[in-house]
Amino acid sequence: MLKPMIEFCASNMHHGTDRIMEELEQDDDVEVMEYGCLGNCGECYLKPYALVDGEIVAADSVEELRVRIKEAIEAQKADREALDKLLDDL
Repeated sequence: MLKPMIEFCASNMHHGTDRIMEELEQDDDVEVMEYGCLGNCGECYLKPYALVDGEIVAADSVEELRVRIKEAIEAQKADREALDKLLDDL
């Protein structure tokens, strides 16, 4: 099974996302990448955000972002399991 990919923008670290990135780097169940720019400058300037398997996850605070990232990982996992079940039933 593929691990969820969480991507962070170095330019967004002023919001405190570096703390979340460091925590997630210790988690063997996810892949974490940091890029100089993810091309979402408007989002990046306004609030903490990350990409979870390519989807923007943003929040008003770092603590809220941490929760939303975990929720996004769980939701995407449930979607993959549902799709796998559907394919198995075919």
